[in-house]
Amino acid sequence: MAGRINDDDVKAVRDAVPIDAVVSEYLQLRNAGGGNLKGLCPFHDEKSPSFHVSPAKGLYHCFGCQEGGDTVDFIMKIDHLSFAETIERLASQAGITLRYEEGGYTPGRQQGERTRLVEAHKAAAQFYVDQLDGPEAEIGRKFLAERGFDQAAAQHFGVGYSPAGWDHLTRFLRGRGFSDQELILSGLSQDGRRGPIDRFRGRLMWPIRDIAGEVVGFGARKLRDDDNGPKYLNTPETPLYRKSQVLYGIDLAKKEIAKTNRAVVVEGYTDVMACHLAGITTAIATCGTSFGEGHIKILRRLLMDNAGSEVVFTFDGDAAGQKAALRAFEDDQKFAAETSIAITPGGMDPCDLRLDKGDAAVADLVESRTPLFEFALRHVVSRHNLDTTVGRAAALDEAAPIVANIKNSSIQHESAVQLAGMLGILDTQFVVRRVGQLARWARERGRDGQTPSRTPRRAPAAEAPPQPAAPRGPALNLRSPAHRVERELLKLALQRPDLVSPAFDAYGLDEFTAPPYATVRQCIEDAGGATAADNDYLPRVIDAAPDDTVRAMVRELAVEPLHTRRDPDEAYAGVQLVAVRLAAVNQRVTEIRGTLQRLGSHADPEHLAAVQNELWVLQQYGQSLRERGYGAL
Repeated sequence: MAGRINDDDVKAVRDAVPIDAVVSEYLQLRNAGGGNLKGLCPFHDEKSPSFHVSPAKGLYHCFGCQEGGDTVDFIMKIDHLSFAETIERLASQAGITLRYEEGGYTPGRQQGERTRLVEAHKAAAQFYVDQLDGPEAEIGRKFLAERGFDQAAAQHFGVGYSPAGWDHLTRFLRGRGFSDQELILSGLSQDGRRGPIDRFRGRLMWPIRDIAGEVVGFGARKLRDDDNGPKYLNTPETPLYRKSQVLYGIDLAKKEIAKTNRAVVVEGYTDVMACHLAGITTAIATCGTSFGEGHIKILRRLLMDNAGSEVVFTFDGDAAGQKAALRAFEDDQKFAAETSIAITPGGMDPCDLRLDKGDAAVADLVESRTPLFEFALRHVVSRHNLDTTVGRAAALDEAAPIVANIKNSSIQHESAVQLAGMLGILDTQFVVRRVGQLARWARERGRDGQTPSRTPRRAPAAEAPPQPAAPRGPALNLRSPAHRVERELLKLALQRPDLVSPAFDAYGLDEFTAPPYATVRQCIEDAGGATAADNDYLPRVIDAAPDDTVRAMVRELAVEPLHTRRDPDEAYAGVQLVAVRLAAVNQRVTEIRGTLQRLGSHADPEHLAAVQNELWVLQQYGQSLRERGYGAL
């Protein structure tokens, strides 16, 4: 893996890629006034546009679902990429060469190298597609047809054919300017006795794409009896391709997985094709390896650790299929999603099932799924002799932890009762108590945060200090008339600091009566104040925020349209400054009047005079603000 991307390069990428150009690739934007754009939010269903984009600030915010951020945040969420993957992708689009500060490949080379390898794979994928139409590929077209895939299906999945000669692809890519070193490094070619030769020859080819849709490798199916290689041959491990970190079909399935909160895991390329053509467009497959940790991470990003999400595994009913299912169950606790299993009838895989019984049978297979823990439970119990006391005790010892790990507590209790019945143990409550005890121990072990949460949450920033608990009490309506002027002033301080400085910087935190607004005011102060606004002003304010909630509010205020139909000017800014100051003065006047009432006529004369004097000064200042406006600040 490459090391940490240089901070200056990250900033260069952020500055080089306009957010409106990126967002426009996913949704239609129209003018929202004040230099902002708006459209229908891609992250939730809505009928009227509440998704706002500020090209000048480089930020977006949805006032419907509260999603917001910059260009990098948008790509990470919509395409389900990591931060590093997003920066590398945007850098490639902008023609920026990234530097890596530790580990990995030579700094300054890695991004260029990755771009070249991606381009080589893209060219190879098209080369293979073109070959599928040739006379030699008749055997490949026949293979597809026999499995129910027509030309349209092949085109949809980018299926191609690699010629049987030694170096057809190698010579083609050389002609495109790729070096022998790049071809070997990419895994498209391999060393021969007289130089590089094609790795894949005379095979049906499936392009393997990453979650962003870039071709990173290939899966190749044997077609001829004289081919002495394995039935399936995949790209070797390369800087682009890690079989433990890619899922075939993820580029086609990702949006539907995120939308439906369900993923269906099958075992092969043709199974993915069969499922998608049968309407199961959330189907994906591993590429010649067991489903493992890297694949779980990909799906967790898509499923957002939603407790209502589900991962359905399909396996053959034979011994190998059962073994694979049990391996999958071992990873069950790494998911927040529920896991289920669908056993194909008669040992048929989804591709065979579709051929034999049609699309509806494939859909029925997925719908007939059962929880994976039930499958594992039956398997464990079947290994013991339940006719003996020793056998029942051994079965309970092995099965109870499985039930204790069931994520849904109500299902856990019901399953404990069922387990007692399966084992023939009359004292049902004994089994329930045993399971409950194991579950408590598991929760105590998990309090260090090692297991995924069952509710959506954002991971805390590294080494961030713990945040104090939010004050208890009635929720604040931050868009109420009472808080509207404070909100408007903060929007001006973030969007047009030139209009409110230097007066804004003299305002104290106590002049913002809503605690969240007072926190944003503090962030502006920590960033140097509105007077010090420059090109990096807004990023500094965001960086000064103590947590993700405040960061989100800063971005929201920086994008939200101002409440004026014309371009804001100093007069408009002055009205907001005066309104906030006058509200603070009036609140203090009310507090002092309360103090005087409590003091009464028997108060210390000196103290009473001081309080009365403060009240008189504030009343005069309030009157001046009402009469002179901005000039009285």
